[in-house]
Amino acid sequence: MDDSKGLSYFFLGLGVGVAVGLLFAPQSGEQTRGLIKDKAQEGGDYLKRRGEEVKDSAAEALDKGRDLVGRQRDQLNAAIDAGKQAYREAVSSMPGRGAAETL
Repeated sequence: MDDSKGLSYFFLGLGVGVAVGLLFAPQSGEQTRGLIKDKAQEGGDYLKRRGEEVKDSAAEALDKGRDLVGRQRDQLNAAIDAGKQAYREAVSSMPGRGAAETL
């Protein structure tokens, strides 16, 4: 079963559970509404906290990715410079070639 089907079934079950719970609630309607309001508030607070955690971890991962790309770019530039220098040395050491003909 793929994740989207599983999530759909979860929400379907959640909806059915809420409906059955409301029909057979032992409290009065006012108490039940208050309980639902409180639980909805708790759920909203949890989602806010969880969202902030996810945002922080995503920002941290993005910073690590930027650092990694920067290091790779620096290494690539250093390798290119080393290759250019090796080419210059090879060309200048060839017989009949002078330093003026290098890069």
